[in-house]
Order: sequence, then C-alpha cells, then structure tokens
Amino acid sequence: MSLYCGIACRRKSFWYFRLLSTYVTKTRYLFELKEDDDACKKAQQTGAFYLFHSLAPLLQKSGHQYQAPRHSLLELESLLAKFGQDIQRIEDSVLIGCSEQHEAWFALDLGLNSSSSISASLQKPEMETELKGSFTELRKALFQLNTKDASLLTTAQALLRWHDAHQFCSRSGQPTKKNMAGSKRVCPSNKIIYYPQMAPVVITLVSDGTRCLLARQSSFPKGMYSALAGFCDIGESLEEAVRREVAEEVGLEVERLQYSASQHWPFPNSSLMIACHATVHPGQTEIQVNLKELEAAGWFSHDEVATALRKNNPYTQQQYGTFWLPPKLAIAHQLIKEWVEKPSCSTLPA
Repeated sequence: MSLYCGIACRRKSFWYFRLLSTYVTKTRYLFELKEDDDACKKAQQTGAFYLFHSLAPLLQKSGHQYQAPRHSLLELESLLAKFGQDIQRIEDSVLIGCSEQHEAWFALDLGLNSSSSISASLQKPEMETELKGSFTELRKALFQLNTKDASLLTTAQALLRWHDAHQFCSRSGQPTKKNMAGSKRVCPSNKIIYYPQMAPVVITLVSDGTRCLLARQSSFPKGMYSALAGFCDIGESLEEAVRREVAEEVGLEVERLQYSASQHWPFPNSSLMIACHATVHPGQTEIQVNLKELEAAGWFSHDEVATALRKNNPYTQQQYGTFWLPPKLAIAHQLIKEWVEKPSCSTLPA
C-alpha cells in the first residue's frame, strides 16, 4: 500500500511540475517578446493575427456561435498589398498571447489610424467581402464565442483601444511610440513610459441570509438584473469601495464581505471586475434606491434566482415578463451561481 501511495504521489508531482513548467516557460516567452522588439518581430513570422476594424473583431458565423479566424503573416501581407497598403502597418499590431508551442498571437486593427501609420483606414465592406466574415461589435457577439476566443478578443480590443487613445504624451504633447509588442508606449522627447491600465471595479452580491439583492440600470437590456457594481475611488481599499457602493446605491450597510474572484472586462474602457459576496443584518434590509445610479433594485429568494439560472434565456424571459441574469461568461453570473450553490455565501464568517 505504501509503495502504491509513493508511486501515485510521485506521478502527481510529475504532472504538477510539468503543468507548472509549461506555464512558466510560456510566461517567460511572452515576457521576452514584450521586452525585445527583435524577438517579437521574429515571432510574427510564424505567428497568427486576429483582425479588427474600428475595434470590432472579424468573426465568422457557425450555427449559433461565432468563430474568430486567424491569419498568418504571409496572408496578412498579401491582403494589405491587394488593398494598396504598406506592410509597415503590421507594426501597429499588439501581442495578445501565445500557445503552449510558443506560436505568438497578435491583433491588428485595419480601421484605426495610428500616429505611426502613413496608411488610411481600410474600407469595412470591401474587407468583409475579401475575408468572408463580418466585423461585429464585440459586446453583441461576446457570449456567442468560445472561452478562448472571448478571452483573446477582449484582451485585444482593450489593448487596441488603449493605444488609439494614448498616441500623444500628456506631458509634452508629442506623439508617443509603441514597442513592437504593444505592451507600452514611450515619449521620445522626455522618455516617459506609458503602460496599459485597467480601472478597478467592485461587483458585489448582497445577501441577508436567505435572499440576495439584484438591481438594474436603465442601460441594461430589458428584464436583466445583476449584482451591484461601481468603480473604486482613489484612496479606497477594496473593502471600503464595497461598503460605499452598497450604501450609495441601495442605502444598506454591509456587515461582512468576502472576496470571490476577478475578471477583466473590456467595456467601456477596460476594467478589472473584483467580485465579492456581502451580507447585511437581517433586520436592516429596507432598500432605498438611488435613482441617479439605478433604475430598480429588489430582494430575490433562493428559488427565484435558482429558477432564473436554469432558464437564463433572455428571449424566453422577456416573452413571459420575468427577470433574467447576466450570461455565463460574465463574472456577475458566476457570483450569483456561487450564492445559489453555496449556502455559506449567505452567512459569511465574522
């Protein structure tokens, strides 16, 4: 028995080390590409490119799902030449990841004019015909993508948007220059380095022990309710931001809170969503909705939320007039699902 256990433990350690080793080598490789322009340019030779037009990714419909086609450097050069574009435009691409085999993945927007590009933006209809796809608004298509493509395209859009908005130095007013990977921009006149940033946002599911609080903004799709969310203010801790947002939006005082998970969210301008569970005292649950922030808010029972999770089809929900929840890919959905499946989230430790 002890021999068997020893073999099993060694085997487990081997596979764990192998997984860790693959992750580490991949991470180190990406770090090298971000720091070494020559290495990044070399990686483009065997890499793959995802194409965008004015921040909308090129997608192809397959049944009820979208797929994101990839293009090799040769295919991209041929495409640019066909439309009379300089291949130097490829230098506007940004690094968004790599495979375990170190195939680098890049994103290039053909509809944005960069300060370093001498070429005008390419016309969308002609590009869609040539590429046999459509440049689709990412927010509309996000929940019809597989997890890998969704992650890559949200990263790509966030980086492309950041570069489009930071082409000039805020100190000197001079054009900034991106490195090959797009991991930073530098002002040549004063050497200030600008790095892509995300705004921290707390998203909180409030519970009184048996119910959870869901709310909606006027900008939400009809019938959709979600957890409370808001940007962190400068100088705040995570805990302070949660307590302030709950007090501001629904007039409740948080007793306890617990971190759950986080997620990058590209809309509207790249946020880091920090998900938490929070509880309020069962005797202090009267909601006072801040109508400057929310359209509506209310308490929902465990059964109501569990039913909404099982039938989370917005078209069906709207037809019968009941509420629905954010799609599975959104961290709000995971936060709500966690509350339904884990009763401990309703009664957090003091």
